[in-house]
Amino acid sequence: MKTAGKLVVLGSINADHILNLDSFPSPGETVTGNQYQVAFGGKGANQAVAAGRSGASIAFIACTGDDDTGERVCQQLQRDNIDITPISVVKGESTGVALIFVNGEGENVIGIHAGANAQLTTERVEAQRDIIAGAQALLMQLESPVESVLAAAKIAHENHTTVVLNPAPARVLSDELLALVDIITPNETEAEKLTGIRVENDDDAARAAKALHDKGIETVIITLGSRGVWASVKGEGRRVAGFRVKAIDTIAAGDTFNGALVTALLEGSSLDDAIRFAHAAAAIAVTRKGAQPSVPWRNEIDDFLSQQG
Repeated sequence: MKTAGKLVVLGSINADHILNLDSFPSPGETVTGNQYQVAFGGKGANQAVAAGRSGASIAFIACTGDDDTGERVCQQLQRDNIDITPISVVKGESTGVALIFVNGEGENVIGIHAGANAQLTTERVEAQRDIIAGAQALLMQLESPVESVLAAAKIAHENHTTVVLNPAPARVLSDELLALVDIITPNETEAEKLTGIRVENDDDAARAAKALHDKGIETVIITLGSRGVWASVKGEGRRVAGFRVKAIDTIAAGDTFNGALVTALLEGSSLDDAIRFAHAAAAIAVTRKGAQPSVPWRNEIDDFLSQQG
């Protein structure tokens, strides 16, 4: 039985160590930073938090290490309205870590140690078969082992659970996996990696979207940073602009967009309205520091939208 509106997110959990710098160091250079903070992140957890805070009924399939960080992350996820029952604690493994430098323009460079995230095996996915089969949508990214992403997509596809893939970080994916995806949300870099088409304008985005449609994906949403998104359904595409805000930190902007987008779609919003809702959530997130600390709650998104007229 399908649970109406139920979302399952499968993905990564990281502790983000963030340091602000005026500019990124060159090889061999040491630069002094400021505002060091540790915040919870990981693409999977960020998207789960964005969905939970924006009102989704959500469960999260993930792995933490058997360490203090993992325990604290799980407590926080529960406060963000997430069912953490499907999270495995992996003995003898550390919770994932991301080392993040943010420059004066709000851009970031990131290095990741997968830790427990690498232990999200196909066996662990199979153990959650019922929860995936009973959901209306499954949202995934690529910080988990790709064979596990494929295994989850197969279970979802067999059970008419909508498969949403945010193909980040960028990598080449098999046609087998892409054929199981219903909605894909790459940025320009990821779209190029998947299609070989460099995305620099709307025409390029339309061509990249067509290449993804040809692989069997019905809905393609290419995120274009400050230019909004290119949204294409079965080859009918258009650009949907975002909201203008002063960005101070773009960490988790894309994750916030994805979590909010799927939440709105599960509530029955049209694609345009869901994108607008997701744009609003991301716009709020980029005006705040950090990954999960920047993710807005539903009332904040609704207030933001009501002010846009």
